[in-house]
Amino acid sequence: MASLTGVNKSLVIFAALVVALAGIKAASVIVIPFVLAAFIAIICSPLLSFFGRYKIPKGIAIMLVMLMVVGLGVSLASLVGQSLTDFSQHLPEYKSKLQDEFIWLVDVAAKYNILLNKEQVISMFDPGKMIDVATGMLTGLGGVMANLFLIILTVVFMLFEGPMLSHKIHMALDDPDMKMQQIDRFLNSINSYLAIKTVVSVGTGVLAGLLLWFLNVDYFVLWGVMAFMFNYIPNIGSIIAAIPAVLLALITQGPLVAGIVGAGYLTINTVMGNIVEPKYMGKGLGLSTLVVFLSLIFWGWLIGTVGMLLSVPLTMIVKIALETSDEGRWLATLLGNGEEIESPSK
Repeated sequence: MASLTGVNKSLVIFAALVVALAGIKAASVIVIPFVLAAFIAIICSPLLSFFGRYKIPKGIAIMLVMLMVVGLGVSLASLVGQSLTDFSQHLPEYKSKLQDEFIWLVDVAAKYNILLNKEQVISMFDPGKMIDVATGMLTGLGGVMANLFLIILTVVFMLFEGPMLSHKIHMALDDPDMKMQQIDRFLNSINSYLAIKTVVSVGTGVLAGLLLWFLNVDYFVLWGVMAFMFNYIPNIGSIIAAIPAVLLALITQGPLVAGIVGAGYLTINTVMGNIVEPKYMGKGLGLSTLVVFLSLIFWGWLIGTVGMLLSVPLTMIVKIALETSDEGRWLATLLGNGEEIESPSK
């Protein structure tokens, strides 16, 4: 009977989870700006504390922070928007040139007795689609920013409510001391992760943009911004960001420059991702590499490009929530990187 009750409980939890995920996906138009606003508020919190140390009134501090966020967002949009529009207009021409280059490679392979069917290979591996994936993700993120006013308004209210949130949670929870430790650990982890990731991503974008500018590759600002933004996506983000720049260099300046661009991106991402970032991030957030990759796919499916950018912090929310209960600790262990998870009761 006890085992049957446990099975029934598991089925109820699973059904509730499916319903909740379906609701989130159906309400993604509302959920996505809210999630983005929450993480912008988390990033802005240290800056707000910095102003507070200089006795700047809270209202003025929030106004200054939001002016900085809006100024940065508008500047970024103006820099990228025109380049993206111009690039989209020339995209059919670029795709045609890419197919010509690809057909040339097939012809070269034929000289070495590697016989391939051109039409079949192009239908299976269309290089133009790789550009579509990258630019489509960037356009999708721009569509989210169309709700900029709603996002800014939500961030402002979150920043005002931030100091009172701790007290409210303390009053609402049965075991506030333990729960607050979990929440503080989460906020510290996310603040640290987002701060380090932002600095590393800015460095990656600047270096990539300078490399492309030096090689005279078209739309170097657009590709630099893409390298910055896609560096938030674990494992494959940097690869996706490099593809359009490499292919554009191939069709406008030839294989040599394209090879240099590819090698440059590889060097930048190796140094920034494997040397600089681990040095400052330490052990990271305690997620296994497989979980990081699967979370990228899951959150991208659930809430789109924003979910891919924030897949690691969102998965950390789930992991820390599971750690707070004995029933969920086994799943938190599976999500982790092999380190022992202490019991919440300790």
